Amino acid sequence: MQTVLRKRIEILADAPLLPRLLAALEACEIGGHTVLPAMSGAGHTGRWSEDALTGTSKLMLVAIASDAHAAALVDRLAPLLDSHRLLLTLSAVEVVRGDRF
Repeated sequence: MQTVLRKRIEILADAPLLPRLLAALEACEIGGHTVLPAMSGAGHTGRWSEDALTGTSKLMLVAIASDAHAAALVDRLAPLLDSHRLLLTLSAVEVVRGDRF
């Protein structure tokens, strides 16, 4: 079976930002995505962990898109990277049925 190169997009964000992230995906014509809970981690600002009691939960949004759609999303989210402490990564992936992405 033949594969096609696409971009895998991963965004780590505070859960309240989800509607804004989904609107950005839609604006960039990225139709499919998966949202996963993020339980804990560490970064340059230190360790963090999910705390439903205080509302500090995080999520990981994962999507697959063409290079052009992924680039449009990066441009759209660039202003939020520092102000909302998003972690945005892109990686090259091979997908089967590339017409779906």
